[in-house]
Amino acid sequence: MQTLPAGNYLATVDAPFVRMWRGFLTGRLMVALALLVLQGAGQIINQVADPTVLALCVAYLVATVALRVLARQGPPSPGAGPQWLPSIGIDLAAITALQLLHAGTMNFTPLFGLPILMAAVLGTLTLALGTTAGVTLLLLGWAWWMGARTGDDDAQRYLQSALTGTGYFIVSYLVHQLATRLAREQEVAQQSQIAARVQTQVSALVIQNLTDGVLVVDENDVVRVANPAGLQLLASGALPDLPLTLQSASPWKPLLILARRTFRHELPQTADVDLLHPGQSPTGLHVRTWLTSTREAAREAHTERLCVMFLHDLREMEARLRTEKLAAMGRMSAAVAHEIRNPLAAIVQANALLEEDLHDPAQKRLAHMVQQNADRLARIAEEVLDIARVQHQISHAPASTLQLDETIAQIWHDWQAQDPVQRRAVVMLDTQATQVEFDGEHLRRVLVNLLDNALRYMGPEPDSLCVATRTTPAGQVSLQVWSDGAPMDKSVERHLFEPFFSSESRSSGLGLYICRELCQRHGASISYQRLNRTTLRGETGGNAFTVGFRRTTRPADAATLFDTIVV
Repeated sequence: MQTLPAGNYLATVDAPFVRMWRGFLTGRLMVALALLVLQGAGQIINQVADPTVLALCVAYLVATVALRVLARQGPPSPGAGPQWLPSIGIDLAAITALQLLHAGTMNFTPLFGLPILMAAVLGTLTLALGTTAGVTLLLLGWAWWMGARTGDDDAQRYLQSALTGTGYFIVSYLVHQLATRLAREQEVAQQSQIAARVQTQVSALVIQNLTDGVLVVDENDVVRVANPAGLQLLASGALPDLPLTLQSASPWKPLLILARRTFRHELPQTADVDLLHPGQSPTGLHVRTWLTSTREAAREAHTERLCVMFLHDLREMEARLRTEKLAAMGRMSAAVAHEIRNPLAAIVQANALLEEDLHDPAQKRLAHMVQQNADRLARIAEEVLDIARVQHQISHAPASTLQLDETIAQIWHDWQAQDPVQRRAVVMLDTQATQVEFDGEHLRRVLVNLLDNALRYMGPEPDSLCVATRTTPAGQVSLQVWSDGAPMDKSVERHLFEPFFSSESRSSGLGLYICRELCQRHGASISYQRLNRTTLRGETGGNAFTVGFRRTTRPADAATLFDTIVV
């Protein structure tokens, strides 16, 4: 049966065998109590005092009560040994003593079945057969002793003892086999429970972190399970509480129709639907459904059918497709940019020469327009080619350190001086003389890019833009550029740092991507959050880009200007 070492057995024994052990202890206690009552009543009725037998019954009852109270954890280790003396050993001794000391015709030998069953169920086969062999020897010894006392023919007693012992051997073997099978089934059941529990935890974790929505709907149109993404797609405001019914809100009617169609046809369904929330733009969803089982299979397994719905935000799918297209176009644009720079330079030069001979204001205005658009084309070509340049700088840039607040102050002063009226901000530099590992020109490129983005979307208030540095108690140094612009669409936020992705048609979509590449080169990180900030207008929501630096204790080096990126 069980083969656990004695030291670890009590901590790992199966619960069913613990219950059996306690059941046997309770049975022993009841037997001891019954023996004491019967012996006491018999001696009172027959008016024959036998204090030895009565004392033996009391001692047996005390021993059974003591073991029942003390043995709270579990049965002893199953192997044969002295650990069974307080239970099996005392039972054999007490029953044998009662059989020898009792003067009447009462036969106590059937009580030997209790220790035999205990050994067969809770012990090894060796313990079970050994206990049965001991009982058989006691029965044969009893037959011999009775024959010696009476002088009668004891062949019948020997035969009866042998038959009883044989029966005990058969019972102990069969009971032990049943107990062994129970132990195996219990072990398999425990392993299955552990596997099912792990699988449930993994499935719940995967579903909770899926970006696509997942709904589990029953045949009564009740949503039993939903992950946060699914609830977000269903909600027009606060997330609804589970369980909820698809009939409770009219915008969910397309999902209700699709779920019912899935149950009716018992086939997977696919459809594009729109959830129309009052006062909001439609939420386009690509929905796929599956049934957990057919009606016949559910009836046979005594389970219910459930419809699993996967909700994909069409805006996200379109944004991903647009990103892939822009990335492909970007690769092509890089090749085209090389080819257009030379003819573009010729156009600029020819326009400059032509402008020298022009005197008519209208013609000069046209020449100026040509110059502006040529400059714009040149700037776009340079931005497209910046990717290759940045990659070259990243792979060849040596490590350097700088004093963060001093560098940020200088970059801010240079950027703000270009347009003091429009470029206003709250500047809070709180890292004092903290040094970070970053190249000075790279940091200038990152900060100027973030400031240009903020300037494009910020409001007109003096505190609409904030540049701040800080050091956390854990020593993390960061730079944050915050502006009170409108919230970003989720589909835009997910792709902020991807190349050639932009929410504006006139942008190349390379600025934030280059910022991320430069930050990663120096062991820093850049992230976006929607944060509230206390301004003169009160709590104001805004867009915050945060750069987390890798702090250094090395002395500051002179910034090395190498391969300067053309802006």
